Amino acid sequence: MDCPVIWTANRVLHSDCAKSMSLMDVGTIGKVRGFHRSFPQYSVTPLAALNRLADLTGVGGIYVKDESYRFGLNSFKALGSTFALASFIAQKAGRLVWELDYNVLTSPEVKRELGEFTFFAATDGNHGRAVAWAARQIGQKSVIYMPKGSSNARLMNIMNEGADAAITDSNYDDTIRFTAAAAKKVKNSVIVQDTAWEGYEDIPGWIMQGYGVMALEAFEQMQALGVKPTHMLIQAGVGAFAGAAQGLASNYYGHEAPVTFVVEPMAAGCHYLSALRADGAAVNVSGDMDTIMAGLACGEPNRISWDILRNKSSYFVCIEDRLAARGMRVLGAPLRGDPRVISGESGASGMGFLTELLSSCDLSDLREQAGIDERSQILLFSTEGDTDPDNYRSIVWDGKFPSFD
Repeated sequence: MDCPVIWTANRVLHSDCAKSMSLMDVGTIGKVRGFHRSFPQYSVTPLAALNRLADLTGVGGIYVKDESYRFGLNSFKALGSTFALASFIAQKAGRLVWELDYNVLTSPEVKRELGEFTFFAATDGNHGRAVAWAARQIGQKSVIYMPKGSSNARLMNIMNEGADAAITDSNYDDTIRFTAAAAKKVKNSVIVQDTAWEGYEDIPGWIMQGYGVMALEAFEQMQALGVKPTHMLIQAGVGAFAGAAQGLASNYYGHEAPVTFVVEPMAAGCHYLSALRADGAAVNVSGDMDTIMAGLACGEPNRISWDILRNKSSYFVCIEDRLAARGMRVLGAPLRGDPRVISGESGASGMGFLTELLSSCDLSDLREQAGIDERSQILLFSTEGDTDPDNYRSIVWDGKFPSFD
């Protein structure tokens, strides 16, 4: 059977990425976490130490940040949407975002001061639900559009947060354009996306800073265990989370920053193709991008995060769907003594790749180049839980997308 992984080392021409990297300043992300701490729903999500799996695969440690507990929304996305909406309100009100804690944001006074707004977003599910939840917290409206093939369960989760929501006939990137056009027809509308384009960078930057809180928590949790990551696996759709985690890791650890792998689906490998091109320009992927990793089915890199990833990441990887399914099963049915992590298709992509990386003869060169051995401490992020429960069961219980045909 062909190897279900393709990869390239990062040979992209480096550039000055100081502006993008400054977004992920460690002190700033600490202040963003202070903002999140004002929410009654906030708590630090678990870092699962998979010690038995590490022993089995011959590495020093494997750690998985479990975002299925975040804000009761089953994914990390609310970290970005809440901070973005608060920053937008602060900008409109001429105030500092640090002055707007949860109690202030949700007060009638702030809504009277701001007026009525409608927040628009395109999503495969998790981001849209987070935007709808955040808008509801501050008494505002939301309109969410999803690409074709989106899960009805995720659509219902969004509508249950009070949003007007619908599934389009377009892929993710075209759905963003559709959403932007729809927003232009509505008075006092705001687009909330974690991808950036020319003239639209503030909100994506704020979202990335919110995502950085997850990485900051993980780094501090590893430090409390007396270890630091030698390797980090970060999945990419548009790349906002990957850029946030990479940027913060580079700032937090300096010259001791971990070796990083950016993981994407085969069907939507825009970062991988951009790395292959190697001249620094981003390469877009079009078409349906059919993959079970719906949260990663994005064809156009975020220009801010790509600026970070092209300069700081070590390897770019694409995986087949069967590896994401395997990652879900490995996390959901762990070795005796290891904690269980319920992870969705996109959230488990890193674990799926890691199991192949640590076991496949076809990837021995990559293991050697990346310096993976018995001392390696490997950090992964499970960015979502079972946000589509029916599909989760069909994979984990019923064996859909088996590792071997």
